[in-house]
Amino acid sequence: MGRIVLEKVTKKFGEVEVIPPLDLTIEDGEFAVFVGPSGCGKSTLLRLIAGLEEVTSGEVKIDDATVTEVPPSKRGLAMVFQSYALYPHMTVRKNIAFPLRMEKMPQSEIDAKVDMAAKSLNLTDYLDRKPGQLSGGQRQRVAIGRAIVRQPEAFLFDEPLSNLDAALRVGMRLEISELHQRLETTMIYVTHDQVEAMTMADKIVVLQAGVIEQVGSPLELYERPQNRFVAGFIGSPKMNLIEGEAAKKRGAQTMGMRPEHIAVSTEAGEFKGTVGVAEHLGSDTFLHVHIDGIEEHVTVRQRGNVNFKYGDTVYLTPEEANVHKFGADGLRID
Repeated sequence: MGRIVLEKVTKKFGEVEVIPPLDLTIEDGEFAVFVGPSGCGKSTLLRLIAGLEEVTSGEVKIDDATVTEVPPSKRGLAMVFQSYALYPHMTVRKNIAFPLRMEKMPQSEIDAKVDMAAKSLNLTDYLDRKPGQLSGGQRQRVAIGRAIVRQPEAFLFDEPLSNLDAALRVGMRLEISELHQRLETTMIYVTHDQVEAMTMADKIVVLQAGVIEQVGSPLELYERPQNRFVAGFIGSPKMNLIEGEAAKKRGAQTMGMRPEHIAVSTEAGEFKGTVGVAEHLGSDTFLHVHIDGIEEHVTVRQRGNVNFKYGDTVYLTPEEANVHKFGADGLRID
């Protein structure tokens, strides 16, 4: 079991309240991702759950037991950090086994658990190597293996892939997702990368300034963002947000258009613009179009390789059924 509940949890550093009263439930077996810009409180929230930061007020519960005053080592949680924190003089086997040795577990049990973790993470052939002989991705898998052997109620990941290059990040993202499917254990994952959030999560928690802006599945947040902040944060490339007459015609302060929901023509359309940069990616082309009266360029996604180039005049028309509308308060208008 690994159900985690936060009830009216707050956190202050001195007189500064970084987490206003917050309620959140993460169900047993869920993969929840905390996402938001730097300084939004996502890592602080994770540390409150782990017990690495003291809760100013409110309660943290794990499987209906209040653990607000329980030390980190007694909460049944395993944490994986951005830094691998491996012992350089120890082999992979000894690094993974370290928390079990601290619990004075019998050696036969330690060996069985280490072998199981190593097999699940494709580390069996590296058990006798030291961290300095491993790649960054392999070292991160060792850190995850050290967490797995504890058989925790939940895994807490604090931006674990930030130190890896782009290719390794994609590979490790898939490995962690597959690990979740195999273990069926609750996982909470902190990242500033909304692509990681979209591809890994069962549930995304979008935070800004310590406040939860929206909770939902990746598709719920993508298709029905509840406010302008979530609309502009979730999606890559991000949603185009436009104010002015075009939005007012639709009864809104701001209208939002996903790049894939905009038609392009050389003859006529709602917005006349000039192509700035055209990014040709093979399967897709992203056009960045400058429109008079709109401060930011409008990004348009076209399937395949299209022949638009810098300086071309184009006309853009949003798919009306997929236009998102937001009021002066930033909230969604249905």
